[in-house]
Amino acid sequence: MPDSPSELAERLRLKPGKRVRLDEVDPDDTLDLPRKEQALRALEKNVQHIAALQERLFAEHRRALLVVFQALDAGGKDGTTRAVFSGVNPQGCRVTSFKAPTAEELAHDFLWRIHRAVPGRGEIGIFNRSHYEDVLVVRVDGLVPKKVWSRRYEQINRFERQLVDTGTEIVKIFLHISRDEQAERLRDRIATPEKRWKFSPDDLRKRAQWGDYMKAYEDALRRCGTEQAPWYLVPANRNWVRNLAVSAIVRSKLEEMDPQVPEPKWDPSVIVIE
Repeated sequence: MPDSPSELAERLRLKPGKRVRLDEVDPDDTLDLPRKEQALRALEKNVQHIAALQERLFAEHRRALLVVFQALDAGGKDGTTRAVFSGVNPQGCRVTSFKAPTAEELAHDFLWRIHRAVPGRGEIGIFNRSHYEDVLVVRVDGLVPKKVWSRRYEQINRFERQLVDTGTEIVKIFLHISRDEQAERLRDRIATPEKRWKFSPDDLRKRAQWGDYMKAYEDALRRCGTEQAPWYLVPANRNWVRNLAVSAIVRSKLEEMDPQVPEPKWDPSVIVIE
């Protein structure tokens, strides 16, 4: 097992501009992590560190962290969010789930609704799907012409660069599952009454487009992986591997940011509370 979260994060970080072949990446990879029981203990340690670092980030109130999750249906975005951010203070963390755009959102440019959800200073923002849907589902379903969606890669890069330049660090994570694993998870949703609300018959139509989505993701990972906003590719068939890997990535980024609690503008030594 890597000696530190930063080492594990670096292993999962995609080199900017490098082509990715998703069919050559094993979603069952355990990343040489320890047994599940040990991994869960390591996850808990990372969760505690993330909570402490988030409190410092909130107190510092100068910068923000945006964590972007992308995955195919049943890829584990919700479960990962619950596991990794279970210890954070809700007032400093906001989750935004991007569904099909509303009429109001369609009346603006495709980044308008995204920019509105960007975390403010001191916050951690989590995107469950994101602006990348506009080069994924929009591309695969042909919702706009190729000449439109093909320009969006560079528009996304400029947008993310603007965020970084103004104090919002970005971590983008693709949760990679296999087609067989997706089938098992979809069957489980149908069979479990408490999970059926998550299933839509349209999921089967998207599943039939698996190859097209793989190509679209490969292009997004290559064309929008930059030094300032890198992609991380996480094998996600095994939840315990996925959760530990993502917690290492988030913890590593927050440690790199090293938020500082501001010094008081008053002298603590003269304060007396009776």
